[in-house]
Amino acid sequence: MEALHTQGVWIAATLQKQTKHLEQFWIVVTHLGDPKAAFLLVFPFTYFCCKRAGLAVIWTAAVTEWLNLVLKWFLFGERPFWWIGESRLFVTNQPDVHQFPSTCETGPGSPSGHAMVTAAVWWVVVSSLGSFLYTRTRSVSLAAAPVLFYMVLLITVGISRVFILAHFPHQVVAGSMAGFLLGVFLNKRVPEERSLLFFFSCSVGLLLSAVLLHAGLQLLGIDLSWSIALAKKRCSRPEWIRLDTAPFSSLTRDCGALLGLGLAQYWKPGGWNLPWAPRALTLALSSLALYHIHRLPLPVQPPILFYSLFFTKFVLVPQIVMILVPGLVQLFTHTKND
Repeated sequence: MEALHTQGVWIAATLQKQTKHLEQFWIVVTHLGDPKAAFLLVFPFTYFCCKRAGLAVIWTAAVTEWLNLVLKWFLFGERPFWWIGESRLFVTNQPDVHQFPSTCETGPGSPSGHAMVTAAVWWVVVSSLGSFLYTRTRSVSLAAAPVLFYMVLLITVGISRVFILAHFPHQVVAGSMAGFLLGVFLNKRVPEERSLLFFFSCSVGLLLSAVLLHAGLQLLGIDLSWSIALAKKRCSRPEWIRLDTAPFSSLTRDCGALLGLGLAQYWKPGGWNLPWAPRALTLALSSLALYHIHRLPLPVQPPILFYSLFFTKFVLVPQIVMILVPGLVQLFTHTKND
């Protein structure tokens, strides 16, 4: 692995040197590939275009990110930004690289969560779009266009992660491959008409299984906080270390979103049926609401309070997108029509 890591560092250094003028582009791309973007950006847009695809997106995002967390705990993947200093291989030949605010994630690095969730979620989107285009046009080339977009997206997200020193290239490739397979698998198993008990069980099951796995590994003498210590030690600026990049943040996000999805389908089975104009208004208002919820600062001490509020925040995401905002739009547009 040492040779693979060393080669990855020099690839990152070359990327930073050769594409320095694209720095802001790579930063934007890495934000778009963030797993939370699947819940806050991709889900609402997809849901208002196609309800089934929207449900598939949030279901796939939650399960994929949870599995990514478990894999990271077992694979102990390094991250370039701390491995450069910890390896002591670059004392006499230091690579010319620098970090960014999105670099200093605190979880292990393999496989890439950005690549894995992006590959899984966007496969759901492009496969649905491709099927729609083929049904309407019977054109194979037009139906294949979303797949081309999918490949370009995975490549650019992967490059952005290597560029900012968050991942080695092999971690990005592994995440993309695993995400694609999960996207194909989970897209065929969307819980469209399952009970609230099913989603409650999924949420609690994922939470408890991860907590018990974490506790079990700790009892075996495996320190799962090793990556957090290295991230704090090697990050260029302490303020770039954020609690929302910690492993348990992704866990609470996934469990909260699944519970919220179950509640939304329980309150309004089948959702609201809105014409295109009110649906567009709903999408705009939902996106605005999710933006402000995402920007809402949470207290980081004590950590249990942060994780509880973080969980609640993502329970609300499906409620806002599927129930609250479309319900308000339905109320006002119906009143106006009357």
